[in-house]
Amino acid sequence: MRRFRPALAASLIALATPCFAGSSHPIRVNETQPQNSFIDLLALISGQCKTLRIAGREFACKTVAYAHGDKGRVNFAVAVDDPTDDSHVVSFSGENGKRADDNSYELPIDRMLLNSKDRPRVDGLPVPAEQTSTGVCRQTGNFAARQVSNITCTATDSEGRRYELLFVSDGTPVSVRRVRQSSPSIQDPFK
Repeated sequence: MRRFRPALAASLIALATPCFAGSSHPIRVNETQPQNSFIDLLALISGQCKTLRIAGREFACKTVAYAHGDKGRVNFAVAVDDPTDDSHVVSFSGENGKRADDNSYELPIDRMLLNSKDRPRVDGLPVPAEQTSTGVCRQTGNFAARQVSNITCTATDSEGRRYELLFVSDGTPVSVRRVRQSSPSIQDPFK
């Protein structure tokens, strides 16, 4: 698992640059204006995907990461265990996440970021395609306590394709890295 973390981190940095994506099989995408932001917080979570469905296909995953951008965009990025594509990363992306309590977080999803080996590259990294979507991710656990028990995400893109994730932690403390200081974007009723 640890050997895949540098690759996922590099992919997440690519997600923080102007975003456009694809997947290991052809998916028509909505090409929109790039989002220029920088990752300010990165959390890598160890565990396994109990469910990972991408447009009707079942996959395993290598790891899941939470990436927070300095402009408030959040990605739950999934490094897909795709034997035909070592650059296959799918991200559930949204803004305005909310904490209901100290142990739960909900993120409305407004786009999927789809990355594959066939995508154009910037500085050697594939740049993901962006697909307008609706959905939600829910995280049980707390990054401050370095414990996340699970992450569930569901989204449907504008072409009707469905994306599903159920990721369960193996109990290893979450690896949290603050990359740069920025303003918080989580709506927290307790602060």
